[in-house]
Amino acid sequence: MEQTAPITLEEIFPQWEKLTPHQQELVRSQSQPKRFTRGQIVHQGHNDCSGLLLVRDGQLRVFIVSSGGKEVTLYRLFSWDICLFTASCIMKNISFELHVQAERDSDVFIVPPKLYESLMKESLAVADYTNQLMASRFSDVMWMMEQILFTSFDSRLSAFLLEQSEIEGSNDLTLTHEEIARHLGSAREVVSRMLKYFADDGLVQLSRGKITLVEPKRLRGLVQ
Repeated sequence: MEQTAPITLEEIFPQWEKLTPHQQELVRSQSQPKRFTRGQIVHQGHNDCSGLLLVRDGQLRVFIVSSGGKEVTLYRLFSWDICLFTASCIMKNISFELHVQAERDSDVFIVPPKLYESLMKESLAVADYTNQLMASRFSDVMWMMEQILFTSFDSRLSAFLLEQSEIEGSNDLTLTHEEIARHLGSAREVVSRMLKYFADDGLVQLSRGKITLVEPKRLRGLVQ
């Protein structure tokens, strides 16, 4: 079976072709490859400033944690994605607590924050890309906040199950009710009650640690 060539630093680094040869060499020499295992915390709050994170392969989730310990997933990161908030110390007005966790074993490149900060100052292309990326991520966050505030829980749960099915490429999802609750910022009991309602209505089939989407089209009809 033919294997896909791994993503290189040059391919994924923003505006690589617009950097000078000297800047490219700095990025090559100072960036570090790193592997995170499933469940490992990659970034923990604004006091943790490891650097710009370029996802070579894998799956990460970006989430917030309430004072009571509830988690809400804001968005996911996949191969070729870039996580700017792991270098939050270079953005002086960013002070909220975002966390990043590996959902699968993931290989990344980490660009030191001071290096990326200097590139933003020296390269208009990198600075412009950074602003666009920041605006895009804030749009993701605002969309999620709107879902939490204004969308019914059955709609949010349906949307999450369908998204997870697309990510896994299967209608058989290996998920616990507790994991879903962490993603959606809810209680496990609330998730369990809604899943039982879905099961009674023939939308899903439940078994230990597994949820099977029986009627994806009907689930899609619940999404607002």
